[in-house]
Amino acid sequence: MAASELYTKFARVWIPDPEEVWKSAELLKDYKPGDKVLLLHLEEGKDLEYRLDPKTKELPHLRNPDILVGENDLTALSYLHEPAVLHNLRVRFIDSKLIYTYCGIVLVAINPYEQLPIYGEDIINAYSGQNMGDMDPHIFAVAEEAYKQMARDERNQSIIVSGESGAGKTVSAKYAMRYFATVSGSASEANVEEKVLASNPIMESIGNAKTTRNDNSSRFGKYIEIGFDKRYRIIGANMRTYLLEKSRVVFQAEEERNYHIFYQLCASAKLPEFKMLRLGNANNFHYTKQGGSPVIEGVDDTKEMAHTRQACTLLGISESYQMGIFRILAGILHLGNVAFTSRDSDSCTIPPKHEPLSIFSDLMGVDYEEMCHWLCHRKLVTATETYIKPISKLQATNARDALAKHIYAKLFSWIVDHVNQALHSAVKQHSFIGVLDIYGFETFEINSFEQFCINYANEKLQQQFNMHVFKLEQEEYMKEQIPWTLIDFYDNQPCINLIESKLGILDLLDEECKMPKGTDDTWAQKLYNTHLNKCALFEKPRLSNKAFIIQHFADKVEYQCEGFLEKNKDTVFEEQIKVLKSSKFKMLPELFQDDEKAISPTSATSSGRTPLTRTPAKPTKGRPGQTAKEHKKTVGHQFRNSLHLLMETLNATTPHYVRCIKPNDFKFPFTFDEKRAVQQLRACGVLETIRISAAGFPSRWTYQEFFSRYRVLMKQKDVLSDRKQTCKNVLEKLILDKDKYQFGKTKIFFRAGQVAYLEKLRADKLRAACIRIQKTIRGWLLRKKYLRMRKAAITVQRHVRGYQARCYAKFLRRTKAATIIQKYWRMYIARRRYKIRRSATIILQSYLRGYLARNRYRKMLREHKAVIIQKWVRGWLARMHYRRSTQAIIYLQCCFRRMMAKRELKKLKIEARSVERYKKLHIGMENKIMQLQRKVDEQNKDYKCLMEKLTNLEGIYTSETEKLRSDLERLQLSEEEAKIATGRVLSLQEEIAKLRKDLEQTQSEKKSIEERADKYKQETEQLVSSLKEENTLLKQEKEALNHLIVEQAKEMTETMEKKLVEETKQLELDLNDERLRYQNLLNEFSRLEERYDDLKEEMTLMVNVPKPGHKRTDSTHSSNESEYTFSSEIAETEDMPLRTEEPSEKKVPLDMSLFLKLQKRVTELEQEKQVMQDELDRKEEQVLRSKAKEEERPQIRGAELEYESLKRQELESENKKLKNELNELRKALSEKSAPEVTAPGAPAYRVLMEQLTSVSEELDVRKEEVLILRSQLVSQKEAIQPKNTMTDSTILLEDVQKMKDKGEIAQAYIGLKETNRLPAMDCHELNEDGELWLVYEGLKQANRLLESQLQSQKRSHENEAEALRGEIQSLKEENNRQQQLLAQNLQLPPEARIEASLQHEITRLTNENLDLMEQLEKQDKTVRKLKKQLKVFAKKIGELEVGQMENISPGQIIDEPIRPVNIPRKEKDFQGMLEYKKEDEQKLVKNLILELKPRGVAVNLIPGLPAYILFMCVRHADYLNDDQKVRSLLTSTINSIKKVLKKRGDDFETVSFWLSNTCRFLHCLKQYSGEEGFMKHNTSRQNEHCLTNFDLAEYRQVLSDLAIQIYQQLVRVLENILQPMIVSGMLEHETIQGVSGVKPTGLRKRTSSIADEGTYTLDSILRQLNSFHSVLCQHGMDPELIKQVVKQMFYIVGAVTLNNLLLRKDMCSWSKGMQIRYNVSQLEEWLRDKNLMNSGAKETLEPLIQAAQLLQVKKKTDDDAEAICSMCSALTTAQIVKVLNLYTPVNEFEERVSVSFIRTIQMRLRDRKDSPQLLMDAKHIFPVTFPFNPSSLALETIQIPASLGLGFISRV
Repeated sequence: MAASELYTKFARVWIPDPEEVWKSAELLKDYKPGDKVLLLHLEEGKDLEYRLDPKTKELPHLRNPDILVGENDLTALSYLHEPAVLHNLRVRFIDSKLIYTYCGIVLVAINPYEQLPIYGEDIINAYSGQNMGDMDPHIFAVAEEAYKQMARDERNQSIIVSGESGAGKTVSAKYAMRYFATVSGSASEANVEEKVLASNPIMESIGNAKTTRNDNSSRFGKYIEIGFDKRYRIIGANMRTYLLEKSRVVFQAEEERNYHIFYQLCASAKLPEFKMLRLGNANNFHYTKQGGSPVIEGVDDTKEMAHTRQACTLLGISESYQMGIFRILAGILHLGNVAFTSRDSDSCTIPPKHEPLSIFSDLMGVDYEEMCHWLCHRKLVTATETYIKPISKLQATNARDALAKHIYAKLFSWIVDHVNQALHSAVKQHSFIGVLDIYGFETFEINSFEQFCINYANEKLQQQFNMHVFKLEQEEYMKEQIPWTLIDFYDNQPCINLIESKLGILDLLDEECKMPKGTDDTWAQKLYNTHLNKCALFEKPRLSNKAFIIQHFADKVEYQCEGFLEKNKDTVFEEQIKVLKSSKFKMLPELFQDDEKAISPTSATSSGRTPLTRTPAKPTKGRPGQTAKEHKKTVGHQFRNSLHLLMETLNATTPHYVRCIKPNDFKFPFTFDEKRAVQQLRACGVLETIRISAAGFPSRWTYQEFFSRYRVLMKQKDVLSDRKQTCKNVLEKLILDKDKYQFGKTKIFFRAGQVAYLEKLRADKLRAACIRIQKTIRGWLLRKKYLRMRKAAITVQRHVRGYQARCYAKFLRRTKAATIIQKYWRMYIARRRYKIRRSATIILQSYLRGYLARNRYRKMLREHKAVIIQKWVRGWLARMHYRRSTQAIIYLQCCFRRMMAKRELKKLKIEARSVERYKKLHIGMENKIMQLQRKVDEQNKDYKCLMEKLTNLEGIYTSETEKLRSDLERLQLSEEEAKIATGRVLSLQEEIAKLRKDLEQTQSEKKSIEERADKYKQETEQLVSSLKEENTLLKQEKEALNHLIVEQAKEMTETMEKKLVEETKQLELDLNDERLRYQNLLNEFSRLEERYDDLKEEMTLMVNVPKPGHKRTDSTHSSNESEYTFSSEIAETEDMPLRTEEPSEKKVPLDMSLFLKLQKRVTELEQEKQVMQDELDRKEEQVLRSKAKEEERPQIRGAELEYESLKRQELESENKKLKNELNELRKALSEKSAPEVTAPGAPAYRVLMEQLTSVSEELDVRKEEVLILRSQLVSQKEAIQPKNTMTDSTILLEDVQKMKDKGEIAQAYIGLKETNRLPAMDCHELNEDGELWLVYEGLKQANRLLESQLQSQKRSHENEAEALRGEIQSLKEENNRQQQLLAQNLQLPPEARIEASLQHEITRLTNENLDLMEQLEKQDKTVRKLKKQLKVFAKKIGELEVGQMENISPGQIIDEPIRPVNIPRKEKDFQGMLEYKKEDEQKLVKNLILELKPRGVAVNLIPGLPAYILFMCVRHADYLNDDQKVRSLLTSTINSIKKVLKKRGDDFETVSFWLSNTCRFLHCLKQYSGEEGFMKHNTSRQNEHCLTNFDLAEYRQVLSDLAIQIYQQLVRVLENILQPMIVSGMLEHETIQGVSGVKPTGLRKRTSSIADEGTYTLDSILRQLNSFHSVLCQHGMDPELIKQVVKQMFYIVGAVTLNNLLLRKDMCSWSKGMQIRYNVSQLEEWLRDKNLMNSGAKETLEPLIQAAQLLQVKKKTDDDAEAICSMCSALTTAQIVKVLNLYTPVNEFEERVSVSFIRTIQMRLRDRKDSPQLLMDAKHIFPVTFPFNPSSLALETIQIPASLGLGFISRV
């Protein structure tokens, strides 16, 4: 297609603009050949007529489609020209905040003037090992490419960093070196990489300064060679420097500074060690105050000085040498303050005792007078005489400045030499990577000698760059077998010849310097005469005779000739140098030694290459041993030689280019100045690269990429099985001009603009498809709308007609109703009139009848009252008469009785006086007295009874009296009330009369009142209705308030619950952090042990068998030896017969220092480990407490606290009693057994006492456990969960059960038989160790045994399930009972609730105490039993001593009868122990651990068999009470496992196998430890197998640490296997075909990049996960541990995928988000299939899921921003912003994310507190735990296969 055909209406073009350089416009009509004007519409809304150049008729540049804008590689653009490059860089820099962009082989870096979080170690790890095109552009990608090419091609590499001052060259070079230091590491413990990085602060302090363009501008060029050994680890470095700007020492322009080191010294002048330098403020010195800007904002010179000194120390520059450097620098400052006084025009003097010169002389150690003399004089030497001539003040000042510059240059060179010495390596250098940090092309208003040299160097570098680009293009074309046509590119060789050829500018300059009277003017005239009008690149300014112009590759530059000769000569007076050489200060003469002595040993590389010159200064005159030619070397000559050597070095390496761009001159962050950017792009050669690429075929697609992208342009019949032929056929139809493309072997090459044309066709095809889809959908929507409207119209008509009919029917009903209403109304009126008349008549009758009745009533009432009055009067008169008669009668009776009594008294007195009376009376007196006495007694008794009755009667009487009195008072009150009532009756009668009168008035008023009442009633009803409405509203408000209160209470409750949950989560996180820190310490400890072992092996090799080569051990190997096993390992090493021992005199000097250091480190780590363990326990306790607090109810807190104190007192008293009883028992036992202390059974007695002590300790533990019991009822769920956990079957039984449920037992058995019937050839292939036939025999027996075991296990499973169901039912009942009890307690008042809870807890604790007492009784029985055994043992020992068998232990005697029991039918008699001899221990370890193949064991034997065998051996050693044997076996086991893992630590099956067996061994030690917490679910038989003599808790801790180390190694192996698959399978591979289209990629996937090893898919990852899971299950690993491994695997997958997504712009698209979500769903499906959804693995993928969702959601409005902020909770702010910045549309229908939307997101997320880190830590390992998992396998049933070669051990 012709280019002119693309200029159609709406096509976008670029037109030149004086302000913006290039401006975008749109064509308003098609262009036709011959048109002279283009009608354009600018983006700001204006129309413009753009006139074409009549000569060239060149059309404006076409603009790339928006889909191609913002690409990582500029060569991916279809239209390659300057405006497209500028626009692409601007969009990436301003909109996407991306500072790096590829331009073919060049990395363009734009200085952001802001610190960006893209240089951390996580970013380095992300780029490490990646191909250059796979990740977003970065300086790390260039460094990684150089490192890989060095390793692959074994060719030296170089990275050339160039750019203007302030563009970021130094920082880019620094980051490249940091990348090499981090990725490669050093080959020794000398930390060479740290030294390489430490050279940067030193060189920056002495070689960098502040300029108007840059606060840290490098004023010299440097080339750093970083050396690597054969393993590509850093071994050293070498630095070469170029053209130091010495003039800055004595002069600085406005707003500039001298070198940083001077200001650092002045800022640190107050330090004690610097007082001798006599420094002060920088403004006090002439050499530091000229710029007027002594301070850089944000830079602390004091801290920088400390960093410089620290770097010097690290590089081995001693304190004395450092102070020497500072003395020289301070002397330079004081020398600048030396002032001269003119004596006359030709001479000058220095004032006497001039302080600055005096200080300079003291610091330099030179004579004051001599230095003063030669500063004002010079020596002239002729052939015959020597003259001493005074010099003028100006000459003296220049000589002083020249001396200062010379001293500084020498000091600079000396420091560089010493840095090279520190970085020098004694190991032979295999290869190197050079980093060239050199000045870019410079042009100022006044350009001098420095700019000339800089631009000369850039001409050479540009020539080399052009040739390299041209060469790569040629190689690419030849590789793809494309016809090669010569591309015309700019060759700057003429310009280089103008400068460096014979009679060139430099040659003429050197010649003029040799002339006695040569000046700048005469040199200028020679230039004009030689080159003017003869060389097209040389010009003369019109208005100057002291300048010349050179046409460089970048621009024309005008150079001023003034100063060229002086700077080229670089003269300094020889006499001044001699004075300095005679200095007493030893360091100063070193600066001026001969070159042979001053050159560093590292200046000659290992390959013998000649070093570059390290100083641009001309050698001082008069040096002994120099030839005349060397004496006359100029700066230009030296620089040219150095540059030639540099070019030779670069040409011998593979170059990599970094071009740094300065976006603006004001150092504003992320501000892009188009004019300045274009200047630099032209100067640095980026546009030249574009031009070379555009001249050929810049756009390149692989056939698969082209097919995927432009499949929409093909018809179904065009698609063939051969993708290459399909692409050819389609292209021939789409592009008729065959010159516009070429077909290569693997790629299609397009001319510029063809990809844009294809994109236009693709967009048109997609647009047409979209229009067709829209047309169909819109027609369907309108049809649907019409049908809805039609249906609605019919419905409306139906309803209207129905409405009309209803209205007519209503009219008829109303007419009929009106008639009926009239009838009834008339009837109502008549009836109402009748009722009124009738009611009036009745009222009149009633009033009349009432009046008559009332009169009759009044008459009757008067008569009745008169009768009552008469009755009361007559009665009163009768009672008065009766009282008077009664009183008179009583008085008469009293008088008569008194008279009769007096008469009787007289008779009695007479009788008493007579004797006879007394005699009669005394007859029978005694009898009567006795009778009377009895009567008196009886009467007394009766009296007492009567008195009691009387008392009771008095009480009754008193109460009755009181009651009667109260009744009397009440009656009196009622009588008074009756009287009052009588008065009231009279008054009421009067009132009645009044009321009768008022009645008539009332009746008259009644009517008016009724009327008012009706009115009031109506008002009241209205008021009531309004009040009801108000009441309703108030009720509604009340309900709303109640609802609000309920919601607030609910919210508060939820808030509190959330807070508690958050606190719990935080505690769990803290616990995990502490556990992680502890496990990291274990990892560090294992690394130190590994290092120790490696050093020991290296020393062994060096002493015994020295070899020339060195083989590096993989860093993943670990010896993992702990402090518990160190001494025993040495003993084991000494005992091994196959190992040769080293001579002690050689071994001790080599090992002891390292051993002591490691021992100290181990002690420190152990202490820290103990602290971490304590902290971990504390955190776990806090978590438990927090959980308990959540379960407690706040309202019973007081009761709980009161109950705690009561409970503790009771339990303490109970436990004290138990303890006292135990002590008494022990005392009695010791007293009884005291005579037997000296008996032969004394050791057994000590064993018994130790057991008693352990019982006592256990009681103390019980006491502590009881004291921490909580009063709150524990939920039944928590009670059931541990029971279920404890009662789980073993993994083997679970697998068998699963197989039984799925009907797979038969298949497994058939498969096992088929396995046993393998062909002979397969057997030979599998029989690695010659033991397969043993396995085969064992399998036959195992098959028969498994069949019987499956049946028995089935029955046991059914019984166990039935028991569990019963237990669950009982637990449910108990739970219901507890809930009822709790509900009853909650209904009680607080006091009763407290009492109930107290009573409940007291009952529970009483039961517990009873249980404890039962245990104590059992222990008493055990003690008595042991006591009896003690006597038996003592007797047997005595008999054995008599029989002379003192060498045999009692344990062996006991074992002897059991030893022969080895017959299968007597298996029930086995004790579950294995016996072996002490000398067979190494054989046991070797066969069972060191030489065991995990694959055979995992497939054919029960899981964890080695662990069971080792434990059974430990049991037997414990049974024998042989502590040495236990310790030796456990130590050998641990060390052997470590050795196996060190040897085969990269084999997943081996690591998994030993992790499973280590855990099983640890569980066995716990299960059979005898601790009650681990024995809950043991059978009685298993409890009999518990260890009896030793507490192996410490070894359990060692095994736990070992398991942690093995787990970490397992994770590393998993990571190494999964790492290559993740990016390809999760990101790059299209699981859903055709969803995403491939965009143009440019040249970023270079031909030199390492070829892909293979394409991985998601299925590859899933297959690998299945493999991992099956291996873990085969090895019988604990289910909880499998979950943790799976969680770690998924975290690695998610972290690596997300990290790559964040670093790859081409992956951030809508379609890629869909691919990722599909892939994640497949991983989740895998988790469901494996029943691992509760493992926490899915949660680790949450950041990746949210990132994929973020790619797919809308990103336009504020609502979208709010949704994104709430959705992306697992992503950090930096990650969200990064994804939005990287989001790239794949099709034109997608839209980019606007900058304003990203800012909105940032504003909404500014309060979120998250990590600023961009990438996830893919190396993070979650802390691992090993939950206790007891085994139901009986030890006595375990059979030992013969294939293990353990025939020397026997079952006991």
